[in-house]
Amino acid sequence: MIYIFTLIFLFALEFLYLKIADRFNIIDKPNERSSHTKVTIRGAGIIFYVAAIIYFINNDFQYPWFFLGLTLLTYISFLDDIRGVHPTARLTVHLASVLLMVYEFGIFNYPWYYLVLAFVFTIGVINAYNFMDGINGMTAFCTLIMGGLLFYVNTKINYIEQDFLIFTLLGVVVFGFFNFRKKAACFAGDVGPAVLSFMLLFALGKLILKTGDFTYVLFLGVYGIEIGWSVARRVYQGYHIFEPHRTFLLHVLSNEVGRSSLLVSTVYGLVQLVLGASVIYIVQFDASTQWSFAIAILTALSAFYLIVKQYIFNNYHIKGEIEHAVRRRRIQMVRARRSRRAQRIPEVAVVKEAKIIEMPKKEKQESLLQTGV
Repeated sequence: MIYIFTLIFLFALEFLYLKIADRFNIIDKPNERSSHTKVTIRGAGIIFYVAAIIYFINNDFQYPWFFLGLTLLTYISFLDDIRGVHPTARLTVHLASVLLMVYEFGIFNYPWYYLVLAFVFTIGVINAYNFMDGINGMTAFCTLIMGGLLFYVNTKINYIEQDFLIFTLLGVVVFGFFNFRKKAACFAGDVGPAVLSFMLLFALGKLILKTGDFTYVLFLGVYGIEIGWSVARRVYQGYHIFEPHRTFLLHVLSNEVGRSSLLVSTVYGLVQLVLGASVIYIVQFDASTQWSFAIAILTALSAFYLIVKQYIFNNYHIKGEIEHAVRRRRIQMVRARRSRRAQRIPEVAVVKEAKIIEMPKKEKQESLLQTGV
């Protein structure tokens, strides 16, 4: 019964937020990087934090350090939705939140590289979730898939309180009702992806620490391939990796190719479902089998991803690619000039050495001083 009441309460609260956001102009205006064409309310992902707080209160304030980190993350992210914050401040709060989550894990008792991996992986996933929010239904549907996989595994292993996952998914269902549609009524904003990814990573971390199977990371495999190869391409082009853009495969499929955003979101979610089901099956085997499976599946998905994306880039006009090409040519010109300068430096050194070698060796020091040499 508590779940039904919570669902009704979250729906009512989301309706209220949409009214308040419209009144105070908390909106996402489309620009050259946007996948939508109309002004849409943003920040609706705050509902995920409300669902988490309901769980926190209803379960005797369990995981206090984690929820302190979640609160800090919610505050800075929602503030960014309302008026914007400096990237340094946002990154500082992200690091503090991850530190609190790691403290909740008790990971300080593990080798130091566990801490480094936790920081890098968590910050990366938070930003990855944020990049995906612009496609209608992507955040909601893919999260329902991942949450459902974690829920199923928890019925077998019991690595976390089941209510933690249930209340998280209730928040996703409410948000999905407004977002998973042809014309989305709202977007999650910065606060939604940050809070949601933080909660799912906490559950995933608890699972990995209890089982010792890192193969469960593939529950995020589809997102990982999308972000990993897109970041690699941006680095190759000379761009800052956190600079906003719309050259992810899911963006070009929806924008340039013209596929429905809901279709793209559904395909991504179903691929993740198949991958997650395969992971649940493969973890019953030994470590070598799991590693072989992970390498094979990531290689196959990466090859398919790169082939499809290159085909689209070769056959469609991608908005912003002209600017990318211009910038790349400028970088190449700068590198060429630096290379030419570097090649001229040894020539001067050789001339100086030649002068020294040609100096007469038999002259005495007094005669050299007299001649002024």
